[in-house]
Amino acid sequence: MLKLWDFDYILPKELIAQYPLKKRDAARLLILDREKQTIEHRIFKDISDYLNKNDLIVLNDTKVLRCRLYGKRPTGGQVEILLLNHKGNLIFNAMISPSRVKIGEKIVFNGGKTFGLVSSKNEITFNVKDADTIYKLGTMPLPPYIKRYPEDLDNTYYQTVYADEEGAIASPTAGLHFSKQLIRKIKSDGINFAHLTLHVGIGTFKPVKTDDIRRHKMEPEYFKIPQDSIKAIENAKKENYRIIAVGTTSLRALETYANGVKEGYTDLFIYPGYKFKLVDCLLTNFHLPKTTLFMLICAFAGTPLIKKAYQEAIDQKYRFYSYGDAMLIV
Repeated sequence: MLKLWDFDYILPKELIAQYPLKKRDAARLLILDREKQTIEHRIFKDISDYLNKNDLIVLNDTKVLRCRLYGKRPTGGQVEILLLNHKGNLIFNAMISPSRVKIGEKIVFNGGKTFGLVSSKNEITFNVKDADTIYKLGTMPLPPYIKRYPEDLDNTYYQTVYADEEGAIASPTAGLHFSKQLIRKIKSDGINFAHLTLHVGIGTFKPVKTDDIRRHKMEPEYFKIPQDSIKAIENAKKENYRIIAVGTTSLRALETYANGVKEGYTDLFIYPGYKFKLVDCLLTNFHLPKTTLFMLICAFAGTPLIKKAYQEAIDQKYRFYSYGDAMLIV
């Protein structure tokens, strides 16, 4: 049995990054070498030193929707709504807080100009002409461990510089460290890039509540890999070039493709014991304990080595989670 507590660690709260760095590529980068069992400490812009000519870097180009709304109940109390997906006819699946909001209750936004009707515990219907109007009222859906309201800077820094396909409720944060200048520099070194899309949904963050993690079920998330990226992936495989996934979302999409699917919904849950078919290296941020994300990197590098690397990052005062520093696993 793979126990949930095997994937726990203790993080001092002061290491949880509350704001992004002004220079994306100035983040710290921990290099974890699986074969040598070594750890190095660098700056993200130095990542080129660990890349080989003809490597293929795969980016997730999903774009985060401004899907967190703050409204008012008739009593004046604040309501927070996270729009999970648009069902059509201005009906949205949503997470509504506080949970005591009643079915049939009207929530007002924009000074009363817009309202939503709570049609079920996890559903709200709006009175506007289209979904875009709703998203324009929203803010960036910063994760709950960032203890502040979203600010204007988050509209820029919580998106990757290559974000293109709208649909995510959270950022694929490993890619936040790339600047456009750094991407140009890496390309000039003869390293290739490919894009795919996986819309980060609630499944990525759904807590594991079973003692035996193998009983956990991932919520499906939509992904697609365009034909030009498939050609690049297949060429890299054929020529034995390394495939480097930027983020756990890219990795899950690539491994789903390796299982024979190039577009659709993936509920692939990767935990120790999984045999990787496609991805050779992984660029990732530091993840919360006891999460499917932490389990995935433990599968990729081995739980003892990952825990050693995390402890080293804590000792070295790395910045953790979405706006934090990065790790390259080679």
